[in-house]
Amino acid sequence: MPYHTSNKKVVRMPKPVGKPRKELTKGQKELMKEHKEHHTKEHMKEMRKLMKKGYCFQQAHDITMKKIGK
Repeated sequence: MPYHTSNKKVVRMPKPVGKPRKELTKGQKELMKEHKEHHTKEHMKEMRKLMKKGYCFQQAHDITMKKIGK
């Protein structure tokens, strides 16, 4: 039984839906433009990174909300 604790959030990552890509698609870019009005730069940066890894918009958003917040 460990005696130390960590205040770091552990986020279980689901598997990506798509394939990794270098750039976001046109549709993803449009979604992100609307989305950035409601969220911080840090949130948007994390979502972009996850979407490039192959996660869909909703997966990336859910993971980012748990990890970073709004």
